[in-house]
Amino acid sequence: MKRAIKFVLIGVGGIIVLVGIAAVYMFWQMGQPLYKFGSVSAAENLRGPLDPPEQTDSSVWRVESDISLHFEVYGKGRPVIIVHGGPGIPYPNAWKGLKSLEEQYAFYYYHQRGAGNSTRPIDRFESKNYPKNMTKLEQTLGIGAQIADIERIRRILKEEKLLLIGHSFGGFIAALYAAEFPEYVEKLILVAPAGMLTPPQKGNNIFDNVRFRIPTEEQTKYDSLVKEYFNFGSIFSKSDADLVDLHTQVGRYLLKGMGYDISLMDAPPTPGGWSTFAVYFSIGRTPDYRDAVANITAPTLILHGDDDDISLNGSREYEEFIPDAKFVSIGCSDATISGHFIFDDCPDQFGEAVREFLD
Repeated sequence: MKRAIKFVLIGVGGIIVLVGIAAVYMFWQMGQPLYKFGSVSAAENLRGPLDPPEQTDSSVWRVESDISLHFEVYGKGRPVIIVHGGPGIPYPNAWKGLKSLEEQYAFYYYHQRGAGNSTRPIDRFESKNYPKNMTKLEQTLGIGAQIADIERIRRILKEEKLLLIGHSFGGFIAALYAAEFPEYVEKLILVAPAGMLTPPQKGNNIFDNVRFRIPTEEQTKYDSLVKEYFNFGSIFSKSDADLVDLHTQVGRYLLKGMGYDISLMDAPPTPGGWSTFAVYFSIGRTPDYRDAVANITAPTLILHGDDDDISLNGSREYEEFIPDAKFVSIGCSDATISGHFIFDDCPDQFGEAVREFLD
């Protein structure tokens, strides 16, 4: 009897050890970046090939057999691709600052996969296998998939080299594309690009900075919301709609901290759910892409609003690590703020800076 009990205890102990090892591995994996620089250009860890399927609908870009990207085009002439920020938040309208350039250029505002009116390939995960879910999320909606889509867009448009503009988190994605495919980018414009080249510093990241700019009586609620936002331990129990709602709530606070009307988060199109959190898994807790962006060879312009101090350190990082990048800070006396959305805050000054660089 004692011997039987001993074997049972050994068995239970073994299971506990295995569960413990699995838990440690899971949390370690959550901190490791799932996107590896160079993987997209090598066509590795992708859900589909870089060559897009046949285009049968001129109103969308079909980038995989079951994934299409919604886009809107303004202007005529040479294509310019706009990579939206968020992550996962397409623009409700064309940028005012590019209106004066629409006689020379066709500006394509596309919705990234999993966001806006583009295909949302994941609603909910049925599996409880955490590593398996992470892999599926990365291959379907992660940074690698987003970079691959830009290359597929280039091939669909049959452009030898792209004119590429990325804003905020879209600036980060655009920069990584230009680093992975330097031979296919003619000119790169980064508008207040997200500071994701190096690990965020405690007390000096966008979430901490915003906290100090919202009313004191709202900070407790904000802290609770941000804690839930980054509660990746239970994330695979949520649906795409759950994550859209969570992202929208946090987005309202970020807008308030930046000095903007929070109702902007409620304007269509619908933000990304899983696509937003997929890119967080992609970069992990300790991103370091300084060496990656050093591979960019295209002339690069970094535009930043005079009042956008929350994301200034990020823009300066790109200036430091992208070879020969030019940094321009834009202000305008006739605007309430020259902030994160500088293309609408100071359209005349923004448009002139873009025109001068592209011409």
